[in-house]
Amino acid sequence: MKTICFYFQIHQPYRLKRYRFFDIGADHYYYDDAKNQEILVRIARNSYLPANETILSLIKKTKGAFKVAYSISGLALESLEQFCPEVIDSFKELAKTGCVEFLGETYAHSFAALKKESNEFELQVKEHSDKIQALFGQKPTVFRGTELLYSDDMAERILSLGFKGAVTEGCPSVLDGWRSPDYVYCSGANQRLKLLLKNNGISRDIAHKFSDWNWDQFPLTAEKLMSWISDNKQEQVVNIFMNYEVLGEIQKAESGIFEFLKALPEQAKANGIAFGTPSEVMDANRPVDTISVPYPITWASENDLSPWFGNAIQDEAYNRLFSIAERVRLTRDKSLLHDFYKLQSSDHLYYMSTSHYNQFFCPYDSPYDAFINYMNVASDFMQRVESRFPKNTSTEELNALVQTIVNLEKQVEELKGGAKPKAEKKSVAPKTEVKAEKPAAETKKKVTSSRKKKAE
Repeated sequence: MKTICFYFQIHQPYRLKRYRFFDIGADHYYYDDAKNQEILVRIARNSYLPANETILSLIKKTKGAFKVAYSISGLALESLEQFCPEVIDSFKELAKTGCVEFLGETYAHSFAALKKESNEFELQVKEHSDKIQALFGQKPTVFRGTELLYSDDMAERILSLGFKGAVTEGCPSVLDGWRSPDYVYCSGANQRLKLLLKNNGISRDIAHKFSDWNWDQFPLTAEKLMSWISDNKQEQVVNIFMNYEVLGEIQKAESGIFEFLKALPEQAKANGIAFGTPSEVMDANRPVDTISVPYPITWASENDLSPWFGNAIQDEAYNRLFSIAERVRLTRDKSLLHDFYKLQSSDHLYYMSTSHYNQFFCPYDSPYDAFINYMNVASDFMQRVESRFPKNTSTEELNALVQTIVNLEKQVEELKGGAKPKAEKKSVAPKTEVKAEKPAAETKKKVTSSRKKKAE
């Protein structure tokens, strides 16, 4: 039976406030809370809440036959907890159904995976998985890279973090022009890692063309979609990957997007099509072939990194921030680490793009304005970090500090789990005191006996 695999991305950045050169060293708070709250509340009202309500009703109506997956960045979860906790509650309700899967990713929605010499990627993914488990009671087993980022270089790292598979873009260069994205594949770098590839055509038809009256397939109905999907009986799975905001924010409620969603299960059943989560699809289907991805791919229109690394100012901002990654971790300062995460968000690099600049998504007047504002913030942030670990701290000194911290952490763990044996070894002192008391006791007996003789 052919399966539809729905995956939705949810991410919201912490947008920066106007931060001028003269603020450096004087103001250590960088975020436009009013704008961030305004945007998040609007999207939650238009998209997240009604979409969650609709999907929950479909799961109940179909008795668990309708299934979806989400990848929610750590920054988005923090924003929702801060400004819209009711959205978190609605996701918890979805998690209880057992029909929703939460995927793993970098906590900061960052491109840390591109830094091969750093362990920042691993640390973030672990922290994100811990966050998902704490909130929704699930340990992610399928990975999703920022903007569907993936390459062969990432395969071993993803496997080492405990994932069995990853979702990524079904771009023509990867499919070699003849493969279909509608099968389960495995990585050419390590065949233990399974891959699900986005069906670009159907995903974009829903995300971008659904309400386009000039589209030759308008209107898109559930019946029409299912007829497209059922045309090729041989294919295993249709991966429909998109931003969650498509439901209600990008495609407005008045476009009929929620009615379209509600009609899908019935039409799918009529065509013998099921729904499954990424992990279920991977478990149920053997890979038909290996996929080699020698260069990083994303779900950008060109399927590359150009929206985020297409010019010198983007490279400068990215490299400048990551130049102090190790020092940030060494500080063990939660405030610095949170700022580091928020500054890593891929959105900041996107705002600096000269080829993909979009005033609708970008809060700045130009890419250069975005760069100047970001670098002013980064300068202040770096000063705070360097006040703890100056630039002239050598690599050897940093390594020594790292080793010291590691040793201290080991000692703490030993004290937590194995303190009793060590405590028993140190309990010699009381025994020594007992031995010292014996002569005193004997003297006391002699004095007592001599008194008795005198009395006699």
